[in-house]
Amino acid sequence: MADQQAPEIKMPDPVEMSQKMASIAERSQNLVTGFLERQAREPNTNFDPLNLGSAFLEMTTHMMTDPVKMVQAQMNLWQDYMNLWQSTARRMLGEDADPAIEPDAGDRRFKHDAWDENQVFDFIKQSYLLSARWMQATVKDVEGMDDKTSKKVDFYTRQFVDAMAPSNFVMTNPEVLTSTLESGGENLVKGLENLLGDLERGKGSLAISMTDTEAFEMGKNIAITPGKVVYQNNLIQLIQYTPTTEKVYKRPLLIVPPWINKFYILDLREKNSFVKWATDQGFTVFIVSWVNPDTELAQKTFEDYMIEGPLAALDAIEQATGEKDVNAIGYCLGGTLLSCTLSYMEAKKDKRIKSATFFTTMTDFTEAGELGVFIDEEQLTALEDKMSKTGYLEGAHMATTFNMLRANDLIWSFVVNNYLLGKDPFPFDLLYWNSDSTRMPAAMHSFYLRKMYQENLLVQPGGIELKGVPIDLTKIKTPAFILSTKEDHIAPWISTYAATQLFSGPVKFVLAASGHIAGVVNPPASNKYNYWTNAKNPKSPDDWFQGATEHPGSWWTEWAGWAGKQSGEKIPARTPGDGKLKVIEDAPGSYVAVKAQD
Repeated sequence: MADQQAPEIKMPDPVEMSQKMASIAERSQNLVTGFLERQAREPNTNFDPLNLGSAFLEMTTHMMTDPVKMVQAQMNLWQDYMNLWQSTARRMLGEDADPAIEPDAGDRRFKHDAWDENQVFDFIKQSYLLSARWMQATVKDVEGMDDKTSKKVDFYTRQFVDAMAPSNFVMTNPEVLTSTLESGGENLVKGLENLLGDLERGKGSLAISMTDTEAFEMGKNIAITPGKVVYQNNLIQLIQYTPTTEKVYKRPLLIVPPWINKFYILDLREKNSFVKWATDQGFTVFIVSWVNPDTELAQKTFEDYMIEGPLAALDAIEQATGEKDVNAIGYCLGGTLLSCTLSYMEAKKDKRIKSATFFTTMTDFTEAGELGVFIDEEQLTALEDKMSKTGYLEGAHMATTFNMLRANDLIWSFVVNNYLLGKDPFPFDLLYWNSDSTRMPAAMHSFYLRKMYQENLLVQPGGIELKGVPIDLTKIKTPAFILSTKEDHIAPWISTYAATQLFSGPVKFVLAASGHIAGVVNPPASNKYNYWTNAKNPKSPDDWFQGATEHPGSWWTEWAGWAGKQSGEKIPARTPGDGKLKVIEDAPGSYVAVKAQD
């Protein structure tokens, strides 16, 4: 950076700046007043809702029992810094020197040229990376802690490490410093306005803007596949999509998405819409659009979601098409519900679902991934107390939880862009969907977290009952296609693989590259990623992967070949409204349009 031209320094207009600061001061005062009023109405007596104090106290206790290891860790850090000082000194003398540490290839925090070219910023970057590595390695190396506490300490240490990155601060981010000099500080003023806007939008809580929400309109440039709502009840609207082929498979396809997020992740835009693509393959596609519940639905249970969700949809599809039998897809939590529904139907001798596809679905929660750090008795009790006040869990709470799993991408990158650089977020359909959060009914969510995540009862035959029927996944004989993703941070593939050993029917397991969303929403035309298949399902997921065959491109074509064989002969295409169910409204319907803040 020494050879680069110094940025031009712009002086701010004092009148304009004073007007902006006066406006900021007024908005800030309103936020503080609102905060104090809320505290007076609902004082927060739980100062540790995440139950972090006990976890880190346990870690400290175990660390103190082995002072030799602590000293060795300190010596290792000192040696790392000695190497860094030597490397930096050589660079300042004009010599070539290998860095003491480098960021991971996918780490976008240090993409600005100055992080490498300027010796000062390079030293700041490397010293941070060394300290971060030391801190995380030290807490991971503590012996004697139970696995759950160890994972919690590791997770929240990483949250702290990510928060303290030099890229998150004005004086240690070269891009922000340059922007501040060139704009006369206007970036920071604009960033402060953005921050206040997000606090106002979140009614005192920080609701980080991830995209330009004004750039999208449901049914216009997002969730645009043509179709009609043909059925609805308190919990769902059922959408039947307009066919795009003259002939379709006889057996309809029902998609059950998660209700933690909205269904249109599978119908973002035409080029990446699984719904549109499946329709183009000749499937008659129905999808469940879950309601965004309010206080009136507080007592809706997991059982209600089964009865008024997939079971009600099966009845409606028969009325709409005349077909009793369907193929079904369940995505994430929707897949967990689908597995419960299959077990329930098996006990009732109900054979209407002829094949089941599971996208990134957990049935055995033994290895629940990083979401498990939010599940313990203290946190669940605090969560239930929070839900008891409204009858539901706020959508923002769920959004924050998921964003923390990828904090650098989904939190800190926007802090830098929006608040330090003062830029507006870029219009991006996936981030619009990610920000369009949903609420959770209190009764259902408590059951789900306790019975499945905390107690892992779903994997036990008869561990839970739905509508008086003991749920036993080992009784499921329905042919299954299980799609998992290799880098899934929500439903780890080694956990989802467990279903291959639970179900009694034929199971085809496919592993896609990438993560929980990108690995699923991967149309063939994009020619991205790859996937693995294996004709056998050994007990160990590692053994499965060792014997798997890698294929280039999207798994969608693999699924279409499998699902087509389950779907019967081709018949003339069906148009929504032609059957016994009449059209209620155009897709994507009114349920999906309800915002969590409404």
